[in-house]
Amino acid sequence: QVQVVESGGGLVQAGGSLRLSCAASGSIFSINTMGWYRQAPGKQRELVAFINNGGSSNYADSVKVRFTISRDNNKNTVYLQMNNLKPENTAVYYCNADVILLGYPRPINRYWGQGTQVTVSS
Repeated sequence: QVQVVESGGGLVQAGGSLRLSCAASGSIFSINTMGWYRQAPGKQRELVAFINNGGSSNYADSVKVRFTISRDNNKNTVYLQMNNLKPENTAVYYCNADVILLGYPRPINRYWGQGTQVTVSS
């Protein structure tokens, strides 16, 4: 019904920048919150940032100032601009979207992307 696809990951040196994108498509009426999570090797998945459809956002303390989340509601797309990257930011980054589906009674489901690898070398 809904596909969520991330892109933009890669290998970058410490201090560098990357911009991740995540696009949702399919049987979408609208999208409430969209968010980014990450999972480093041997660790649990953790929240990085999320943004609602009004543009209000929240961040994990560890990424405040350096990361910026934004979205384009017309494109059902969320972005994560990551600046001054550090080796500890190395992880698979996952996007999710809380989608209100087409058709009544307008069910709301959370969909996840497959993840994109971000590797920061020292």
